Amino acid sequence: MNTQDKLPGLITWAGYFAITLLLILPLSVLTVRSGAWQQGLLLYALACLGSVVLLILFVVQLMLPRLSRWRPQVRRRALLTLPGTLALMSLTLGGGDYPAIHDITTDTDDPPRFVTAAEVRGEGSNSLDIAPGKFDAQRAAYPDLQTLRTDMSIDDAYTRALEVAAALGWDIYHQDRAAGVIEAVDTTRIMAFKDDVVIRVRGNAAGAYLDLRSVSRVGRGDIGANARRIRTFVDAFAARGA
Repeated sequence: MNTQDKLPGLITWAGYFAITLLLILPLSVLTVRSGAWQQGLLLYALACLGSVVLLILFVVQLMLPRLSRWRPQVRRRALLTLPGTLALMSLTLGGGDYPAIHDITTDTDDPPRFVTAAEVRGEGSNSLDIAPGKFDAQRAAYPDLQTLRTDMSIDDAYTRALEVAAALGWDIYHQDRAAGVIEAVDTTRIMAFKDDVVIRVRGNAAGAYLDLRSVSRVGRGDIGANARRIRTFVDAFAARGA
């Protein structure tokens, strides 16, 4: 083979790194799902950041006249960096300025309290205690999260809440109709993080009102996951009618 036709080492080694980073992505997910979530998230972050750096390198290579003859090879290797790059973009560009909080509720003055969650969360999970000022950051970050009000009876609202929670795929592990309390766990699809949810149903002559609280078992921040979960429930509840 003519040495002039040989693929430059810069392109070759960048391709090897791209393959490595692509393989690290599923490995990091498996690491998180195995329980070593801190190590897994670190691997995931490094793979995503590395993918972005490599993509920039490949773009530079495509722009260099002396490498023009190998542009098809460079483009193929650049494709390997897209999963990691897109994953990072989804976190940073999808409204990603989230506060470092993981306990979210629709009633910051009188949050619903869990009854049995402490028994299923396991050691090392985030605390469920409610300290003074705990929800101050939430009020500023998610002002739209408010008590869900309906003209339904308490019993009917409770039944619908159960139906909605089940339809969303939450695993209901405690229900007390007399007390108006439902507890469930929602498992995220990719990383399999488990977040606990309590639904409180109360009412008066005007109808029923529901409050939710969603708490991550691990991690200081939740990247907005608990707030999204509550919004999803509220939308699903409302979609079933008045």
